[in-house]
Amino acid sequence: MSPSIKSLLSYASSLLLPQIPISNPPGNDVPSSSSSSYYAPLSGAPACPIDGPMSCHNSTAPSDSCCFVYPGGRMLLTQFWDTHTTHGGGEEDWTLHGLWPDLCDGTYDQFCHMTPSYRNVTEILQNYGQEELLGFMNRYWLANYGPNSRLWEHEFNKHGTCINTLAPSCYGEGHKPGQEVVDYFARAAALFKMLDTFYALEKAGITPHGRKHYPLADVQKALEGYSGGKVVLRCIPGGRGSHHNDVLHEAWYVYFVKGSLQTGQFVPAQNLGKEGDAGNCAPWVRYLPKRSRSTTMGEEDL
Repeated sequence: MSPSIKSLLSYASSLLLPQIPISNPPGNDVPSSSSSSYYAPLSGAPACPIDGPMSCHNSTAPSDSCCFVYPGGRMLLTQFWDTHTTHGGGEEDWTLHGLWPDLCDGTYDQFCHMTPSYRNVTEILQNYGQEELLGFMNRYWLANYGPNSRLWEHEFNKHGTCINTLAPSCYGEGHKPGQEVVDYFARAAALFKMLDTFYALEKAGITPHGRKHYPLADVQKALEGYSGGKVVLRCIPGGRGSHHNDVLHEAWYVYFVKGSLQTGQFVPAQNLGKEGDAGNCAPWVRYLPKRSRSTTMGEEDL
């Protein structure tokens, strides 16, 4: 089958963002856009050896904490299948939920303050000349309620602050507030571009349909074969008052990292960890077509 529109465009658009190698108290601000200066994503990140240990696979304490993701070394790139078409989006669009640093056993921390929290993500990205990244996020990283920036701030403050290699100290004396925000969102967006969930399912003959049910095992096999690693699937009830989670709603791609989040190699995980299987879908699931809607729709984990 032919690739989706997103898949056809991803190569050209990904050139605008970093490529992903694969196999203080809340409320900090940065200077306003009136004093903006361009920051090339990941350029301020620490230089790390290419033969460093992989997260969650070390037997001894790492010698350089800025080149080893810890303790949240199990990285999840999470996506939504929204129930409505999004403003400016299409019927084939899965959307980006977040990039989460789960602990090695599959549990997770949150709001860790390893890096400062911020309440002005949009201004930070504008300040550092990231208009292309902002345009991408306004298409694929969408909030269910309120402005998209509310979701972005929530995702960084809840999850991004738990990624130790984003700490200001890892950027050295040249660090400027907010550079770690650029790196977090640029890295998440670039990884998302490499994971075209719609295309992966379409290749396996799994396409949106109002009544058809698909074996959950087939959906899992299609996505894990496509990504090369484990994928957690999440579902929601299919009707009002229903408690039967049979409507496909989320896909979480699981990785380990060799090196820092900013410049390290993302390695598809071959296990979910003791507590990492958060899947909740019924054995047979529906993959519903999107319904048209003029307002922006998405989802968040608030």
